[in-house]
Amino acid sequence: MASVGNDTKTESYSYPFADLADKRTQDWLLVKSPWNTIALLALYLLMVRYGPKWATRYKSLQLRVPLFCHSLAMIFLNGHICLELLTASLSLGYNLGCQPCRVSYNPDEMRIAAAFWWFYISKILEFADTAFFILRHKWNQLSFLHVYHHSTMFLFCWIFVKWLPTGSVFFPTMINSFVHVIMYTYYALSVLGPRVRKFLWWKRYLTGLQLVQFIIVFVWASQSIFLGCDYGKWLTPIGAAYMVPFLVMFGKFYVQKYSVSTGIEKVK
Repeated sequence: MASVGNDTKTESYSYPFADLADKRTQDWLLVKSPWNTIALLALYLLMVRYGPKWATRYKSLQLRVPLFCHSLAMIFLNGHICLELLTASLSLGYNLGCQPCRVSYNPDEMRIAAAFWWFYISKILEFADTAFFILRHKWNQLSFLHVYHHSTMFLFCWIFVKWLPTGSVFFPTMINSFVHVIMYTYYALSVLGPRVRKFLWWKRYLTGLQLVQFIIVFVWASQSIFLGCDYGKWLTPIGAAYMVPFLVMFGKFYVQKYSVSTGIEKVK
């Protein structure tokens, strides 16, 4: 990422026009040009489309070491993002209501912008989850929900880091990174074998935590629109609408997987 000075001058701006993209992040890796994002997204979707056809020609792989290492890296990365957003926002006196969107070279504001950039990079690294499913022949996990989530979140994160790595959106980003710490902790433990896997009874609560996350973000986005926050002008309504399919799909998944299994256990 580009180096920054100690200038604390703050510059307000409006959006979504390209010429008003955040000046601080434009020289950071994979931010300035939309073609980088389009190319990476196209490669991901091509992997989803043709990867399973290629993988079925070969035996499924266990990949325990790569899975554990990837999960461990994602735990530390998301933990770093969450901690940076928490400490920097507290230092700036941010609250959960309405924070202005601004271009500021204040060190704590730069920490928030950098955390958004790492969050964007983390969504690229999450594409490996899909590759692992394909190589391990986990076809049931290669669902529409999985592909929709990974591809659209990547695109949204690029929009945030290019135009708005600032303001109130630190809150949903912090929540998402915290949930991912717990999620990748589960993934890391699940590949350690049956001796550890039997203690992972809390998987259903992880899905429940994801549902709670979407509800919190939806409520946060709604209050931002109501208060007339900078984000509420165009991006927050899109973000609120974006949460609705996740609530529906994750809710349906939770009911089908856990309500049905609970019913079967009661019958037994």
